[in-house]
Amino acid sequence: MSEHPPHDPHGGPADPGDSGDGPDLVERFDEIIDAETDRDPDLAVIEAGSRTLRTQAGPSPDGLPSRPKDPELDRALREVEDELLGRWPETRLEPSLERISALMDLLGEPQRSYPAIHITGTNGKTSTARMIEALLGAFDLRTGRYSSPHVQAMTERISLDGAPISPERFIETYRDLEPYVGMVDAAQEHRLSFFEVLTGMAYAAFADAPVDVAIVEVGMGGSWDATNVIDAGVAVVTPISLDHTDRLGGTPAEIAQEKSGIVKRDATVVLAQQPVDAASVVLRRAAELDATVAREGLEFGVLSREVAVGGQLLTLRGLGGEYPEIFLPLHGAHMAHNAAVALAAVEAFFGIGAQRVRTLDVEAVRTAFASVTSPGRLEVVRRSPTVVLDAAHNPAGARAAAEAVTEAFGFSRLVGVVAPSAGKDVRGLLEAFEPVFAEVVVTRNATARAMDVDELAALAVEVFGEERVQVTPRLDDALEEAVTLAEEESEYAGAGVLVTGSVFTVGEARLLLGKDR
Repeated sequence: MSEHPPHDPHGGPADPGDSGDGPDLVERFDEIIDAETDRDPDLAVIEAGSRTLRTQAGPSPDGLPSRPKDPELDRALREVEDELLGRWPETRLEPSLERISALMDLLGEPQRSYPAIHITGTNGKTSTARMIEALLGAFDLRTGRYSSPHVQAMTERISLDGAPISPERFIETYRDLEPYVGMVDAAQEHRLSFFEVLTGMAYAAFADAPVDVAIVEVGMGGSWDATNVIDAGVAVVTPISLDHTDRLGGTPAEIAQEKSGIVKRDATVVLAQQPVDAASVVLRRAAELDATVAREGLEFGVLSREVAVGGQLLTLRGLGGEYPEIFLPLHGAHMAHNAAVALAAVEAFFGIGAQRVRTLDVEAVRTAFASVTSPGRLEVVRRSPTVVLDAAHNPAGARAAAEAVTEAFGFSRLVGVVAPSAGKDVRGLLEAFEPVFAEVVVTRNATARAMDVDELAALAVEVFGEERVQVTPRLDDALEEAVTLAEEESEYAGAGVLVTGSVFTVGEARLLLGKDR
């Protein structure tokens, strides 16, 4: 395990960490989207949404950044974003660590200047990363977190001390790396991709800060993911299920083979509950590398959970003992399991379980979990009727979201707004939501990756029946239609809307519903 900065995690508690905008905003949003014709449009809707914001700089209460208020700074940030988006997008891959390794070599291997916790899996990575970040911050460690994709703004992918990197620092980091990026581009068959450059920026920013620990979420897979040039002492594997099967494999075991590539020699592996075949692959990889494995349900786990106002109350078993009365302001059993994984990862980082058996300071743990936010994960963005956003984009995520929304909200009538990306298991996603949606409005977000609405409607009719399906091509109109449906039959107080299908859909809906204002 990597050497950790000196710190006593068992001391006293640390200080606590910390409606729509009308037609003008929508018209401006549409204008920017319409103008996105000369570059890859995959993330254009989120970037366009960010450009319509003119609130004060810095993170909002939910931890997402707004656009810079200063026009010159905003212009400079847009230039950097456009240059990054002009590269290969995240959807286009050439599996190799050659380019990112070359960049790290030119930069002096910044990713080796701090210990790290590396996170892979199919679902729950970002929420788990945010929980780990909060826990480490509660013990006065300076953190850097790298996550993807972003919900609203590109800068939120790189966080320092629990807050997105400032626009000024984002620009400065990119410009500092630009000459080295050009050198790698010139020497390689393919230019560095969007994700590879951002990964290099994150690792450089963390070294420059400097951080005490980096929390790094893989983009896709593990072995050949650009983040895997880091040598993490703790590897976290969240639940593995079928997603990106065209790139990662068609079974949980095949996908686990790729994801287990983040496990390094002598590391500690924190393994969430998995399909048996996937768990076997990870355990075999750990044995080959003399890595220690902590398994959910055996070495750690959720002992109890009950629904509470605004979240849930948990008792967790960690590697060093029990942690009772943990309030988590997030909904669903899957979030409770993410919390158990995050706690075990932080304990492993501090050497608990292997070197000593002793709990972390319980009050600090409580403070950390109580401060956690996870935008776009069963996030309430409006009341009367309640509108909830969830970024579920595969059947496993949809099943977790369906179960959680039923448990946490108890809607008398729930209307779904579904806008997935093409190439996903959309039938499986729709089937997961069918038992909880009274009706479904199928639509599309404004990215090029969005599924064709007519194809989506045909699938939805097969799953829900024609009488339960509404087809509305624009997301803003679909939101309005869903709210109208939710309010029918005098069920105003008990009705709800769940917007889901893609992170891009959630980001666009957040903008349209004014959450970022």
